[in-house]
Amino acid sequence: MKFLLITIFSAFIYTATWLGDFNEATATAAKEHKLILINFSGSDWCGPCIRERKEILETATFEGYAASHLVLVRADFPRKSKNQLSKEQTKKNEALADKYNPEGKFPYTLLVDEHGKVLKEWDGFPNVSPEKFVEQISEFAGNGN
Repeated sequence: MKFLLITIFSAFIYTATWLGDFNEATATAAKEHKLILINFSGSDWCGPCIRERKEILETATFEGYAASHLVLVRADFPRKSKNQLSKEQTKKNEALADKYNPEGKFPYTLLVDEHGKVLKEWDGFPNVSPEKFVEQISEFAGNGN
């Protein structure tokens, strides 16, 4: 029971916040000296996108690291009418895709600095553990944390 409570409590502590506005993300990254992780996803139709989210991006390992080292941006492109985004958010996602994902790859994940310079990319499902994914990111964090 104690372990279960700790696990549940940890999930609330490490829940990552995904932004939908890249301009807000760059401002936050500059202010907090963090890198930005951009995830292009088809949340309701792309199997590898769903798998990446569940097996890597929503794990305690990744969320714990991201909370103190990254600014997260998700550019989602759902297809089902019940999951449609606002016109404003769709426009922001399309503009971000025009700049960073013109070929329309899904999933497509990028690590960029506060100026938007691409440091690393994962084209498709990153077939690694959450720990290895974090390790790959931390190589660019400067202090290795």
